[in-house]
Amino acid sequence: MAVRPQLHRVVVVGGGVAGLEIATALGRRFRGERQRHGEGPSVTLVDHDTAHVWKPMLHTIAAGTSDISQQQTPYQAQAHAAGFAFQMGEFAELDRTARELRLLPLRDRHGRVVIPERRVRYDTLIIAVGSLVNDFGTPGVAEYCRVIDSRRQANAFNREIRVRVAQCLTQGKDLSIGIVGGGATGVELAAELIRLKDAVVAYGGEELPTCLSVTLLEAGPRLLPAFPTNISTSVQGQLEALGVRVLTHTAVNSVTEDAFILNTKDRIPASLKVWAAGVKAPEFLAALDGLETTRGNQLVVTASLCTTNDPHIFAVGDCSSLRLAGAERPLPPTAQVAHQQAQHLIRYLPDAVLHGRSVPPFRYHDFGALVSLADYDAFGSLGDYGLMKSVTFRGRLAHFSHVLLYRRHQMQLHGVLRGWLLWLIDRLNASARPTIRMD
Repeated sequence: MAVRPQLHRVVVVGGGVAGLEIATALGRRFRGERQRHGEGPSVTLVDHDTAHVWKPMLHTIAAGTSDISQQQTPYQAQAHAAGFAFQMGEFAELDRTARELRLLPLRDRHGRVVIPERRVRYDTLIIAVGSLVNDFGTPGVAEYCRVIDSRRQANAFNREIRVRVAQCLTQGKDLSIGIVGGGATGVELAAELIRLKDAVVAYGGEELPTCLSVTLLEAGPRLLPAFPTNISTSVQGQLEALGVRVLTHTAVNSVTEDAFILNTKDRIPASLKVWAAGVKAPEFLAALDGLETTRGNQLVVTASLCTTNDPHIFAVGDCSSLRLAGAERPLPPTAQVAHQQAQHLIRYLPDAVLHGRSVPPFRYHDFGALVSLADYDAFGSLGDYGLMKSVTFRGRLAHFSHVLLYRRHQMQLHGVLRGWLLWLIDRLNASARPTIRMD
């Protein structure tokens, strides 16, 4: 009897924006191959969490101005709908010779092993594990600061802030929130916290403004350094008008239990501290069986998005480093870059898997950037692509454009019809439920 050739196995590690879009699209494509021919390539997604949340929305979940239960996509349900397999586990080790990765045992909160250590074989591996906040080795950050890199961290922060708000209203305790990092995450979180305060006041917590304060610290000369200067200036003015204390040229040297210590030795008191300055790739990437990495742990990739030392391993999004021909520096770790790289592999990887063709070089288009200050305002720039280069805009158009980014992501995961239905459900829930999380 003839031995049937091994079917191609595509494994995607990381269920963020890029990873889940790739697993969903390839799962649907290869499921069609299996339905037509009775067999075909398989797709497996690996992630340490149980559900996906669009990362640019984490700050709204942290503030409690959006409901986590409505905005998350369970991986197992998505796998069933899109035709891929899901393996829950933490990536521990890569063996490039055997083409397999090892997953750590999955334990419950009591330490019991729920799922033992496993090994997952692959023919093509796509690493899309995103990035983490970079504390730059600042003393005290790990002990006293919260970060909002994941669904679980955002939910934990929300639980804590609801306790602190309750203490403010019932015991008169002060709640001084300090946020380090004047990029999009820090700016948008500060605005959502003001929205939270306004909502609590509307629901009867009139005492809250006297005990809750928000301070945003940025080491550089202005907020949003990746945006045009006029947007940075407008955003700072808007935040200050909302009551946020904005401090630029303010570098944090260390963190204590109740304050940020500046390099000038001054203290900025804060009872609840968030670190949102800088990003880096996860540290385990630096020890992946000889793959080339940067100082920030990013996997160095070629123009085809495969790693420099292994054509069977691709890396996309924040965990990868790609310097395009003629560019002075690698592409920035943004959701826009991750989305475009994901779409590139979605378009070309099936031909590589099914027909042995090579993936062509990736081309990046800078469509600009958007930042939303909750419901108060929004700002955008068109970047360096198209006829209206470097044009900036604000208000309803910018806010609607920001919303469309998320809705487009939902449609790519669930299809156009279900994407529109989810949008409609969100609008109905917004009109029928409290504007902040109260459970």
